[in-house]
Amino acid sequence: MIKYIDTLDNQEVAVFATLTEAQLRNRLDPDKGIFIAESPKVIRVALDAGLEPLALLCEERHIGGDAADIIARCPGVPVYTGQRELLASLTGYTLTRGVLCAMRRPVAAPVDEVVRDARRVAVIDGVVDTTNIGAIFRSAAALGIDAVLLTPTSCDPLNRRAVRVSMGSVFLVPWTWLEGGYAQLRRLGFKTVAMALRDDSVSIDNPSLCAEPRLAIVLGTEGDGLADSQITGADYVCRIPMAHGVDSLNVAAASAVAFWQLRCSNQ
Repeated sequence: MIKYIDTLDNQEVAVFATLTEAQLRNRLDPDKGIFIAESPKVIRVALDAGLEPLALLCEERHIGGDAADIIARCPGVPVYTGQRELLASLTGYTLTRGVLCAMRRPVAAPVDEVVRDARRVAVIDGVVDTTNIGAIFRSAAALGIDAVLLTPTSCDPLNRRAVRVSMGSVFLVPWTWLEGGYAQLRRLGFKTVAMALRDDSVSIDNPSLCAEPRLAIVLGTEGDGLADSQITGADYVCRIPMAHGVDSLNVAAASAVAFWQLRCSNQ
């Protein structure tokens, strides 16, 4: 169902243009929430994961090219198209590989369901940068993290940029929002390890960490890191040894090191 647009004043494509991320998310009615997947590769990963497409925005030249297989997989879904310059004016940015897909936001699952069979989970506490969120998810998927939990103060993983930076990894790793903190994790059988640069922290290669059957790796904000309460409340506090006087790594880089080093000892 191809629909050509030649004006910016078209309410049918408001989801791609005028609605904010908060409006797309629709906290008051989660069943009606929407997110935007950008680029053919990311859209394919989302479709493979069973996400529901609602509408496509596609540069005209890609209808028979990069987007052809996506359109074929979305029968009955409207495909809005037009010239590259018009679509860039509409969205406010040049489309990555010429395709956007508005998709139904899945309802967040309960924590106990998401981590039921997990041995290693990442806990993202207060990380707000979309690029960092996307990069953490990509590392989590690549390095064997079974699930990701986010505190309510963290950035939405289905933010358009976070989805794109993750290359669709947000659709590969189960995730949800963590409301109950360490107490909830302990009830579910997890030990917690806070990533923090403290004199009393153990090195990340400490054998006790990998030997834990269920471990939650807690990562803090970009600027200040984890709050003192999060550090003192954890079962372990660990650090990545640094050389050349470097004091710390970006949270996304630190996550990749931690996910690899803290994998289960029998992996």
